[in-house]
Formats: sequence, structure tokens, C-alpha cells
Amino acid sequence: MKILITGANGQLGKHLVRAFEQSHTVIGLGRTELDVTNKEKVNTVISQLKPDIIIHSAAFTAVDQCESDPKRAFEVNGLGTGYVAQAASNINARMFYISSDYVFDGKKNSPYREDDEPNPLSTYGMSKWLGEKLVQKFNNGTIIRTSWLYGHDGKNFVNTMIKLGQENKELKVVNDQIGSPTYINDLGEVIIRLLNKESKIYHVSNTDACTWYEFARTIFEEMGYNPKLILPTTTFEYGARAARPSYSVLAHGAILKENISPPRPWKEALKAFIRKEKG
Repeated sequence: MKILITGANGQLGKHLVRAFEQSHTVIGLGRTELDVTNKEKVNTVISQLKPDIIIHSAAFTAVDQCESDPKRAFEVNGLGTGYVAQAASNINARMFYISSDYVFDGKKNSPYREDDEPNPLSTYGMSKWLGEKLVQKFNNGTIIRTSWLYGHDGKNFVNTMIKLGQENKELKVVNDQIGSPTYINDLGEVIIRLLNKESKIYHVSNTDACTWYEFARTIFEEMGYNPKLILPTTTFEYGARAARPSYSVLAHGAILKENISPPRPWKEALKAFIRKEKG
């Protein structure tokens, strides 16, 4: 199949290009080649390339920056996603949209199911939810919600902690937000298996859950740093600009119905990531 991947210069896009080009014809486009906020350009590029599948990973993912630049957040994550969905429909291409656990408000105390009603707390979450609705309206595409993503390319929590750990200083990390860290390589494997499955919403994350504080301590332990340098703090004390769900663990009912096993526990995935980083 011919697969177009948007956001190909981002951490997820880079990995997906590598993962899919082993068995498919892959075209990876970054923002310079495909600005998703330009409706005319999106239509022209997609109609010329005529891919069978579009994996839309282009996004404005800086959660706090979305609060200070909501216009860009909604243009990229919302309207841009709609433009891609419409262009995909015009050529009968199937669309896969990468969404987020931040579409939920965190008030639940059990894992969020695919049919739970979103209620985003932040501009980022709202813009991703708008993207979901436009995909459903224009393309009947597949929506993949994931959480706390990290990989070998680009900026993410794990790479930041590894870098900061080298400075041997105390770090305060929030201990009242619970979610599931997700290794991009594991997410990619599930996406490959979803290519020929029914178009609907799927939750894909590594299994088990933790707080950011617990996640950071585990990163330090695996790297051989001193975990006592990680100190717990509250979301209120930390004072981030954007509100985040206090609980955003995802249930995996939809992939289980397709006989796809959820990704391994997050601690196992983190160990694999660090082994690969250390070479």
C-alpha cells in the first residue's frame, strides 16, 4: 500500500516512516512539504500523491504553549485535521488520526473506555477533540488515542529526564496526575496491526499506570541515577499553564475485540527504550 505520513519530522512521524517503509511505499511529509493549515495545499498534495492510507501525526503538541496560542492549536490540531480528512475522502483514502488522552477530564477513577464522553480541560485537549469530530464527520476514519508518548527522536519527558539527570540536581515532579507512559515503538506495532481493521476509536498505550513522579524515579533508576533526587510536588504547586487530567489511564477494549494484545507494561517498555538508547 501507499501510505502518507504527515508530521514526518516529529518524534512519532519519524518512527512511523521507519516502521512502515519495511513493507509499504511510504511518503513522509513534514510541515515545509505539507502545512496542514493550508486547505488548498492539503487538497493539492493529497490529490496528486493519491495514497491508500494517511496516518495523520502532524500536531501542535506543546500543551502549555497551546494555552498562549489557542489560534494555532485549533488551526493545526482541529481545522488542519479536518482538511486532511476531507482531502482523504476525496480520493477514497483511509485516515488514521493520532489523538490524546487529554480529551478526557480525569474525573473518572477507572480506565477510560473508547465510548466515554470526552470533556477536555485544556486548549490542547479541545483542539484534539475537534480533530476527532472532523475525522468522524468527513472520513469515517480511525482515531487512535494514546498517552504520555516518548521515543528516540525529539523532545519528550524521558529524554528530558535523562538529560537533567546528568546534572545531578534535585527535581520536583508532579505526583497527582496518573496515566500510562507509551513507548512509540509499541504504539507503531499496534498501528500496523490496525491497518486492516474496522474504522473506529481505539485506545493504545502501554499497560499499567503511574504518576509523573513515579515515572521520573523509574527513569532515574534505570539510568543508574540517584532516584532520591526526584521530589514529589502537586499540580497546583508546579503551576503549569494548562490544566491536565488528574487521571487519564486508557482502557484497551477496542483493540482486544480485534484480537490485538495491548502493549506491554510501561516499565518493561521503558527498560527496552533505555537499553536501545545505551546501545
